[in-house]
Amino acid sequence: MQIFKVGGAVRDRLLGKPVTDIDWVVVGATTQEMLAKGYRPVGADFPVFLHPKSGEEYALARTERKSGRGYGGFTFHASPEVTLEEDLIRRDLTINAMAEDDQQNLTDPYDGQRDLEARILRHVSPAFAEDPLRVLRVARFAARYAGLGFTVAPETLELMRQLSESGELEALTAERSWKEISRALMEDQPQVFIQVLRDCGALKVLMPEVDALFGVPQPEAHHPEIDTGLHTLSVLEQSALHKQPLTVRWACLLHDLGKGLTPEEQWPRHIAHEHTGLKLIKAVNERFKAPKDCQELALLVGKYHTHGHRALELKASTLLELLQSFDVYRRPQRFEEFIAACEMDARGRKGLEQRSYPQADYLRGAAKAAREVAVQPLLEKGFKGPELGEALKRERLKALKAYKENA
Repeated sequence: MQIFKVGGAVRDRLLGKPVTDIDWVVVGATTQEMLAKGYRPVGADFPVFLHPKSGEEYALARTERKSGRGYGGFTFHASPEVTLEEDLIRRDLTINAMAEDDQQNLTDPYDGQRDLEARILRHVSPAFAEDPLRVLRVARFAARYAGLGFTVAPETLELMRQLSESGELEALTAERSWKEISRALMEDQPQVFIQVLRDCGALKVLMPEVDALFGVPQPEAHHPEIDTGLHTLSVLEQSALHKQPLTVRWACLLHDLGKGLTPEEQWPRHIAHEHTGLKLIKAVNERFKAPKDCQELALLVGKYHTHGHRALELKASTLLELLQSFDVYRRPQRFEEFIAACEMDARGRKGLEQRSYPQADYLRGAAKAAREVAVQPLLEKGFKGPELGEALKRERLKALKAYKENA
């Protein structure tokens, strides 16, 4: 019985990055031996055990064979005869197919260390093309390590392209896809994730609404980068640079989907794209079963982001409608995230990344003015029910008019 540290823990140690999750593989052991040593079984599909003291996961070395469609279409075989090399060959990338013993002696049968040094994301074996989830995983690793100079090997990109064209991506569950997408959006360079998916044809399959934005022009006066797809990538890049949460990053990705529906004869203008895009944002939200807070913010940002940009020009009544739509009285954080998404949109334009966004503080001030309208005096005047709501609205409108005059 031999125990090896494998995968990401080995990769990140060699890269000099902090090691968080550790995966262990046990070679030459049976389930009975693991149980006898106090390990607790947790794996339903294949033998995985929790260490009796540390609680870390230890998996028996195993092989796998394609037996159906999609991420779950595999049969696994674990036995004491399975070698470490056989276990490692079923992994996705060479940089994830290394192992080390307790003395940090490296086992690297597929040249992962060489690819690590060359900054290449390369598949381990042709079996890579059997698992559609690997398309998303490789794109996510590309986003994570882009800052270190990593790129996807051309032959791996070709296999990803074949997978994208095979229909296998459609077999992925919403839950598995969202797990990879949400993790990728929180990487340092999430725009690389979208770009790699586009390069291999997967974006067209998974998010045709986003893919349709590439090649669609916008007015150069407002968008020096012109291309709507490139603008979307830039907005996503800004959201990562400014450490925005997942809700904001998701909204940034989807905010301009309506521009993909603009008839060519109307280019580069996109009249009412905020409204035409809502059905597309809703469709993407539902396809991946995005969490409720991500869904809500994406729809609100899609509908109102141009209001955010024109905040200083909005009438007091329009400002009030905007604040009411976000329920800023009970959910102030959601409005704060909307402001952040608008600012990322404004900065995600070629050459304008550093410009100021006075609309942000103006909108915060408007929300504060509306929130400070007290209910108690109205209750004391005898207002109740719907009448109280109307009276409160009138007072808030008055407060916003005063705010505009003094701003």
